[in-house]
Amino acid sequence: MDQDKVKQRQDNRNETLRQGAAAAWPVCLGYLPLGLAMGVLAQQAGIPAWLTGLMSISLFAGSAQFIGVAMIDAGASMAAIVTTTFMVNLRHALMGSALAVHLRGVNRWFLTLFAYGITDETFAVNMARFRVGNWDRWRALVVNHLSNSAWVLSTVAGALAGQFIPRGAFGIDYALTAMFICLLVFQLHNRLLVLTGLLSAGLAVGWYLLIPGNSYIVGASVCGATLGFFIKRAKRRR
Repeated sequence: MDQDKVKQRQDNRNETLRQGAAAAWPVCLGYLPLGLAMGVLAQQAGIPAWLTGLMSISLFAGSAQFIGVAMIDAGASMAAIVTTTFMVNLRHALMGSALAVHLRGVNRWFLTLFAYGITDETFAVNMARFRVGNWDRWRALVVNHLSNSAWVLSTVAGALAGQFIPRGAFGIDYALTAMFICLLVFQLHNRLLVLTGLLSAGLAVGWYLLIPGNSYIVGASVCGATLGFFIKRAKRRR
C-alpha cells in the first residue's frame, strides 16, 4: 500500500513537471534570442560572462537588464541605473498582486521563490492557466523557473559568444529598441493609451533636450503615466 502511495506521488510530480514544462517551452524559446542578444551587448559593454550570469540570476528582468547594460555602456551613474531599474520593475508588484489571488494560504518561503520567477511572460502564461482552471502553484513554479533557467543560460552563452561578434553586427545593438517598440505596440489598445504614449514620447524628448543626464527616462515615464491616469479619470467622470 505504501509503495502504491509513493508511486502515486511520483506520478503526480512527473505530471506536474510535464505540464509545467509544456506551458513553459514557448517562453523559453522566446527567451533564447533575446538572452543571446543581451549577453552579446553585455560583453561589448565590458561586462564579463560570469558577471552577466550573476546579473541574470539576481535580477531576472530582461527589459531592466537591457536598460542597465545600455546605461553602463553609456557611462551612466550607479544612482541613475538603480533608480531606472527600480522604476521599470515596479510593474512586478502589480503582477505579483494579481497572482496572489491564486496563491492564498501559501507559506512565505514558497511565495518568495515563486515571486523571484515572475516576468511579463510567465505572468501571462500562469494567469491564463489559473483562469482556465486545473492549474496549481507547483505547475506555475515550474513555468517560472524553467523560464529563468533558459534566460540565464542564454545570456551567459551570448556573453561568451560576444567576443567573436563585431559591435553592431546582425542589428544586435538595436535589440533593446526593437523589443520596447514591440511591447509598446502591443499595449496600444485604445486612443487613451496611444495618447499616453505620445505624451510620454514628447516629455522624454523635451526632458532630454532641457535637462542634462539620464533622468529623462524615469521622469518621462512617471509623468506620462500620471497624465494618462488623470486623463482616464476625467474621461470616466464625463
